[in-house]
Amino acid sequence: MTTVHDFSAQRLDGTQEDLAAYRGQVLLVVNVASECGFTPQYGGLQKLQEAYAGQGFQVLGFPCNQFGGQEPGGPDEIARFCSSRFGVDFPLFAKIEVNGGDAHPLYRFLKRAAPGALGTQAIKWNFTKFLIGRDGAVLARFSPTTRPEELTGAIEQALQTGRDA
Repeated sequence: MTTVHDFSAQRLDGTQEDLAAYRGQVLLVVNVASECGFTPQYGGLQKLQEAYAGQGFQVLGFPCNQFGGQEPGGPDEIARFCSSRFGVDFPLFAKIEVNGGDAHPLYRFLKRAAPGALGTQAIKWNFTKFLIGRDGAVLARFSPTTRPEELTGAIEQALQTGRDA
Protein backbone atom coordinates (compact mmCIF):
# COMPACT_ATOMS: atom_id res chain seq x y z
CA MET A 1 0.00 0.00 0.00
CA THR A 2 1.34 3.42 -0.94
CA THR A 3 1.83 5.91 1.91
CA VAL A 4 3.23 9.40 2.30
CA HIS A 5 6.53 7.74 3.23
CA ASP A 6 6.96 6.57 -0.37
CA PHE A 7 7.50 10.12 -1.65
CA SER A 8 10.27 12.68 -1.58
CA ALA A 9 10.25 16.42 -2.07
CA GLN A 10 12.73 19.23 -2.46
CA ARG A 11 13.22 21.53 0.55
CA LEU A 12 13.45 25.31 0.19
CA ASP A 13 17.23 25.02 0.45
CA GLY A 14 17.30 22.75 -2.61
CA THR A 15 18.05 19.49 -0.81
CA GLN A 16 15.91 16.46 -1.60
CA GLU A 17 14.15 14.94 1.41
CA ASP A 18 12.73 11.44 1.62
CA LEU A 19 9.43 11.65 3.49
CA ALA A 20 10.21 8.23 4.99
CA ALA A 21 12.30 10.30 7.42
CA TYR A 22 8.96 11.16 9.08
CA ARG A 23 7.92 7.54 9.61
CA GLY A 24 6.33 7.15 13.04
CA GLN A 25 5.25 10.79 13.22
CA VAL A 26 1.84 12.35 12.72
CA LEU A 27 2.05 14.89 9.90
CA LEU A 28 -0.01 17.86 8.81
CA VAL A 29 0.74 18.53 5.13
CA VAL A 30 -0.39 22.00 4.01
CA ASN A 31 -0.11 23.92 0.73
CA VAL A 32 0.81 27.42 1.86
CA ALA A 33 1.16 30.92 0.39
CA SER A 34 2.53 34.23 1.64
CA GLU A 35 -0.02 36.60 0.09
CA CYS A 36 -3.29 34.79 0.76
CA GLY A 37 -6.21 35.74 2.95
CA PHE A 38 -5.44 32.57 4.91
CA THR A 39 -1.74 33.43 5.36
CA PRO A 40 -2.26 34.25 9.08
CA GLN A 41 -2.83 30.50 9.51
CA TYR A 42 0.96 30.19 9.46
CA GLY A 43 0.82 31.41 13.07
CA GLY A 44 -1.68 28.72 14.03
CA LEU A 45 0.32 26.03 12.23
CA GLN A 46 3.44 27.09 14.15
CA LYS A 47 1.50 26.91 17.44
CA LEU A 48 0.43 23.34 16.58
CA GLN A 49 4.05 22.52 15.78
CA GLU A 50 5.20 23.86 19.13
CA ALA A 51 2.40 22.19 21.10
CA TYR A 52 2.74 18.70 19.66
CA ALA A 53 6.29 18.30 18.30
CA GLY A 54 7.41 16.56 21.49
CA GLN A 55 4.73 13.93 20.94
CA GLY A 56 5.82 13.08 17.41
CA PHE A 57 3.96 15.67 15.34
CA GLN A 58 5.30 17.63 12.38
CA VAL A 59 3.81 20.29 10.08
CA LEU A 60 5.13 20.18 6.50
CA GLY A 61 4.54 23.31 4.41
CA PHE A 62 4.43 23.21 0.61
CA PRO A 63 4.35 26.69 -0.97
CA CYS A 64 2.10 26.90 -4.02
CA ASN A 65 1.53 29.74 -6.48
CA GLN A 66 -1.42 28.19 -8.34
CA PHE A 67 -4.15 30.17 -6.59
CA GLY A 68 -4.20 33.82 -7.60
CA GLY A 69 -0.39 34.02 -7.78
CA GLN A 70 -0.32 34.30 -3.99
CA GLU A 71 3.15 32.77 -3.56
CA PRO A 72 5.29 34.76 -6.00
CA GLY A 73 8.53 34.74 -3.99
CA GLY A 74 11.61 32.61 -4.40
CA PRO A 75 12.92 30.19 -1.77
CA ASP A 76 14.92 32.76 0.24
CA GLU A 77 12.05 35.23 0.26
CA ILE A 78 9.57 32.57 1.38
CA ALA A 79 11.89 31.40 4.17
CA ARG A 80 12.51 34.97 5.40
CA PHE A 81 8.81 35.86 5.32
CA CYS A 82 7.71 32.76 7.24
CA SER A 83 10.45 33.08 9.82
CA SER A 84 10.20 36.83 10.44
CA ARG A 85 6.40 37.17 10.30
CA PHE A 86 5.30 33.96 12.01
CA GLY A 87 8.38 32.38 13.59
CA VAL A 88 7.92 29.30 11.41
CA ASP A 89 10.44 26.59 12.19
CA PHE A 90 8.63 23.62 10.65
CA PRO A 91 9.96 22.25 7.34
CA LEU A 92 9.14 24.24 4.23
CA PHE A 93 9.54 22.67 0.83
CA ALA A 94 10.20 24.10 -2.61
CA LYS A 95 7.26 25.67 -4.41
CA ILE A 96 5.08 23.02 -6.08
CA GLU A 97 1.89 22.64 -8.05
CA VAL A 98 -0.95 20.78 -6.36
CA ASN A 99 -3.38 20.55 -9.29
CA GLY A 100 -3.10 19.76 -12.98
CA GLY A 101 -0.67 17.74 -15.03
CA ASP A 102 2.36 19.12 -13.20
CA ALA A 103 0.98 18.39 -9.72
CA HIS A 104 3.62 17.00 -7.38
CA PRO A 105 3.28 13.20 -7.03
CA LEU A 106 2.71 13.60 -3.27
CA TYR A 107 -0.31 15.80 -3.92
CA ARG A 108 -1.68 13.45 -6.57
CA PHE A 109 -1.55 10.74 -3.91
CA LEU A 110 -3.08 12.92 -1.16
CA LYS A 111 -6.00 13.99 -3.35
CA ARG A 112 -6.82 10.39 -4.33
CA ALA A 113 -6.52 9.18 -0.74
CA ALA A 114 -8.74 11.92 0.70
CA PRO A 115 -11.06 13.56 -1.83
CA GLY A 116 -12.67 16.85 -0.88
CA ALA A 117 -16.31 17.77 -0.61
CA LEU A 118 -18.61 15.89 -2.97
CA GLY A 119 -15.75 13.56 -3.88
CA THR A 120 -13.78 16.14 -5.84
CA GLN A 121 -10.04 15.67 -5.82
CA ALA A 122 -8.85 19.14 -6.82
CA ILE A 123 -7.34 21.37 -4.18
CA LYS A 124 -9.63 24.39 -4.04
CA TRP A 125 -7.26 26.95 -2.48
CA ASN A 126 -4.19 27.55 -0.35
CA PHE A 127 -4.06 26.12 3.17
CA THR A 128 -5.83 22.85 2.40
CA LYS A 129 -4.63 20.49 5.12
CA PHE A 130 -4.03 16.72 5.14
CA LEU A 131 -3.60 14.87 8.43
CA ILE A 132 -1.32 11.85 8.11
CA GLY A 133 -1.06 9.01 10.62
CA ARG A 134 2.16 7.58 12.05
CA ASP A 135 1.97 4.82 9.41
CA GLY A 136 1.91 7.34 6.54
CA ALA A 137 -1.77 6.81 5.71
CA VAL A 138 -3.98 9.82 5.05
CA LEU A 139 -6.45 10.21 7.92
CA ALA A 140 -8.36 13.34 6.93
CA ARG A 141 -8.52 16.36 4.66
CA PHE A 142 -9.46 19.80 5.95
CA SER A 143 -10.53 22.83 3.94
CA PRO A 144 -8.64 26.13 3.86
CA THR A 145 -11.34 27.67 6.08
CA THR A 146 -10.60 25.15 8.85
CA ARG A 147 -8.35 27.06 11.23
CA PRO A 148 -5.33 25.20 12.63
CA GLU A 149 -6.63 25.47 16.19
CA GLU A 150 -9.72 23.51 15.13
CA LEU A 151 -7.50 20.49 14.39
CA THR A 152 -6.32 19.82 17.95
CA GLY A 153 -8.82 17.03 18.60
CA ALA A 154 -7.99 15.21 15.37
CA ILE A 155 -4.24 15.65 15.98
CA GLU A 156 -4.48 14.39 19.55
CA GLN A 157 -6.44 11.34 18.41
CA ALA A 158 -3.90 10.61 15.68
CA LEU A 159 -1.04 10.97 18.15
CA GLN A 160 -2.64 8.35 20.41
CA THR A 161 -3.33 5.92 17.55
CA GLY A 162 -0.43 3.68 16.73
CA ARG A 163 1.76 5.05 19.50
CA ASP A 164 3.18 1.59 20.19
CA ALA A 165 3.48 0.62 16.54
